Amino acid sequence: MDHNKRRKSLFYKSIFIAGILAILWEIYIYRLTLIELEVPFLIIFGTGALTTYFGLKDFQELFNYESRSSLYFWTFFQSTVSWGFLACSIFMLTNYYFADDNSQLKTYQIIERSSIPGGQNRRNERKPTFKIMYNGKPKELVFPHRYYSKMETYKSIELEVRDGFFGYDILTKQDLK
Repeated sequence: MDHNKRRKSLFYKSIFIAGILAILWEIYIYRLTLIELEVPFLIIFGTGALTTYFGLKDFQELFNYESRSSLYFWTFFQSTVSWGFLACSIFMLTNYYFADDNSQLKTYQIIERSSIPGGQNRRNERKPTFKIMYNGKPKELVFPHRYYSKMETYKSIELEVRDGFFGYDILTKQDLK
């Protein structure tokens, strides 16, 4: 492999890892943003589709795929994870960190309860989730394990929210009532 191919290969591998790290941070920010799930998916897959076109030639040179379908699939996969995850993370982080400083309190009735397993090595410590209707759309909020045993007693959730930079509200505080 010549020097130019090695450099391109390292670049694509680095961007792939950066995309994975960015999406981990973005998932945390997503939970604090009151946004429809379709928006991040559209950003991720839209960016992946657009950048696939620009990566096809490089991928064919670097990996020499026999089949056209393999070339398209792996280039789309790389582009989606790399550029799509980075673009979505930049969008979500910008909305979050450049949000309006003023906040407002709003109270919402809980319409559904469920739970998810705890983190690694704590799967049995279930975290309660509560669904509310936020601006006419369902939004699921995750709470720490300490609220699990009393999750049936809570009737509403009080949210403190700020206006995000792109208009998607940022959750700054949530209390069960």
